[in-house]
Amino acid sequence: SGLLSRLQTSASIAQTLSSSRSFSQNIPSCLWKLGRLNHVAIAVPDLEKAQSLYKDVLGAQVSETVALPEHGVYTVFVELGNTKLELLHPLGEKSPIASFLQKNKTGGMHHICIEVDDIKAAMTELKKKRIRILSEEPKIGAHGKPVIFLHPKDCHGVLVELEQA
Repeated sequence: SGLLSRLQTSASIAQTLSSSRSFSQNIPSCLWKLGRLNHVAIAVPDLEKAQSLYKDVLGAQVSETVALPEHGVYTVFVELGNTKLELLHPLGEKSPIASFLQKNKTGGMHHICIEVDDIKAAMTELKKKRIRILSEEPKIGAHGKPVIFLHPKDCHGVLVELEQA
């Protein structure tokens, strides 16, 4: 009965794997490829306190503060083993982070960033699929690479940043 039980379990696993393979075969082919999660961005009302939490309390490697005037933010990156956190703080009154913090006084998750292998092809295809892009052309992001943002209403309430890998 032990062998029969193991065979039934193996058959169940094989059936699950074959059905998950057929699921992946239903994904339409694209001219561009979605890559790894680059970072999760968190808006913070007090950048020094947030840096201290990750560096001094949790022991993470934390970058220096960098101003990105084109985006209206100060950024700090927290290095994790498999991705990064980006701490965002307003740079100027017209910063999108300032308006975010007016609605979310203690801060919170602002966006996720996913790498793509061809940002221009991604833009073309996403526009055809009626996904709104928040700029006409990519801007240079915090890593010195082209980025675009997808409208959160088209992405189930999540602001998605795509970054050229």
